[in-house]
Amino acid sequence: MAVRLAVSSAERRIRFGFLRPVTVATNIRRGAVGNAAASVTVQDSHEKLKTVADLPEIKTFWMLYTMIIKRCMNRIHEMQIYSSKDYGPLFRVNAGNLQSICINSVDLLEELLRKDEKFPSRGHMNLWREHRDMRGISYGPFTEEGEKWYKLRRVLNKRMLHPKDSVQYGDVVNAVVTDFIERIHSLREMSPTGDLVSNLTSELYRFSLEGISSILFETRIGCLEKEIPAETQDFINSIAQMFTYNVHVVFLPNWTRNYLPFWQWYIDGWDGIFKFARKMIDMKMEAIQKRVDANQEVAGEYLTYLLSNVKMSSKDVYGSISELLMAGVDTTSNTVLWALYLLSRDPEAQEALYQDVTRVLNGDKIPTAQEVNSMPYLKAVVKETLRMYPVVPMNSRVISENDVVIGGYFFPKETSFGLCHFAMSHDEKVFPEPRKFKPDRWLRDGRTRPNPFGSLPFGFGVRGCVGRRIAELEIYLLLARLIQLFEVRPDPAVGEVRSLSRSVLVPDRQVNLHFVERQKTSSEP
Repeated sequence: MAVRLAVSSAERRIRFGFLRPVTVATNIRRGAVGNAAASVTVQDSHEKLKTVADLPEIKTFWMLYTMIIKRCMNRIHEMQIYSSKDYGPLFRVNAGNLQSICINSVDLLEELLRKDEKFPSRGHMNLWREHRDMRGISYGPFTEEGEKWYKLRRVLNKRMLHPKDSVQYGDVVNAVVTDFIERIHSLREMSPTGDLVSNLTSELYRFSLEGISSILFETRIGCLEKEIPAETQDFINSIAQMFTYNVHVVFLPNWTRNYLPFWQWYIDGWDGIFKFARKMIDMKMEAIQKRVDANQEVAGEYLTYLLSNVKMSSKDVYGSISELLMAGVDTTSNTVLWALYLLSRDPEAQEALYQDVTRVLNGDKIPTAQEVNSMPYLKAVVKETLRMYPVVPMNSRVISENDVVIGGYFFPKETSFGLCHFAMSHDEKVFPEPRKFKPDRWLRDGRTRPNPFGSLPFGFGVRGCVGRRIAELEIYLLLARLIQLFEVRPDPAVGEVRSLSRSVLVPDRQVNLHFVERQKTSSEP
């Protein structure tokens, strides 16, 4: 329905003139949004729209109290579900560095995202930008905003985002998958039972880093060797450290940085990430320069394309590749981990996946990037895994150009919205039996499929994850090979695994799984 603002220009100057285009944090703290009691009418009905002041508010004390009472200090994502029940589909949060309007409703989320601007703003990235500003590093695809972000993404999207682009990396990824399968065999043989793989989280991190590095840096970095190089392990530790303490610095006021160690640990994590990426990029630049000096053709894949592209400086490449590298590790490793864990506890779903894979592949045949596209149940397993365990359980948007009406509430521009994906993907009205692993719900077999806004693990629209197709390719090729070769069974000693918030969702304990080699049938070679 069309909306018009029944507020005179004079009134608007009085009511909204002091709402400077900063962040909603300033607006909420000073009460500016609440005081902006705009008399907004809807055509025909003349009903007054509500304002931010009419929303229930969660403050730091309540959040800390709830974390303690609900025993979810390390499970911030679960608070989304509690908050949804206590405060409804729309409320405001004022806690530490997080001041936002939280959306817990799929319908309201769709209403917001359908109003995306030409240059959508992610928001809530100030802490990441602080590190870049401190170290004089260019922003990357996650931290840049506005037209600069748009131009950067246009360059990064090439050879990365389109489905046909990811196909060209199929052989590269399969080579890494083959080495990982060999490592699985080796780990099984060393186990007491002859089929147990311990600490699967660490193993899949090694696979993911090797895979994304093979694409971004066009070289192998030794993650799947018996002894992982020290600097590679330091990089893995740096990612874990940054994500772990990112949660702390979000909810703690800035004045605590002088008294608590979390801020410095967070910065140290970022420094380790950029140190590793910068070294790998510099090595590639030296190799390219040698070929240029020798009048040889400069050929290569992604990094070569970026370094030889006149639209990107080396400084821009440092910022972008580092962010792509960091994001590429957690997305792939955690999704495969949760998928294997869920399949190990659901033999029927695992058998359905095995039939789906072997319908396309015979014997030990290695699947191609095109062949995994013919495995609908494989894709359904991944979709359901990402619904239950979204890698990033909360995202954000800032509507920066215009005022907006969402759910009958008026919000001035520069309002920050927190998108509670974990709560929405566990909403029983959208996903019946939300805590049950049901890949079938995603199949295109005539049944009513879920609202697509109920699960957006890779974001939405032009602001969606630039590495989505690469991550999906790695996940599909690895899962297909593992299920083709092994029956995956749980380790009774591990018990039920729950997720922890480390900015991304990770398991709360070491995950071990039995990889029982499948017996070949007489028809197989």
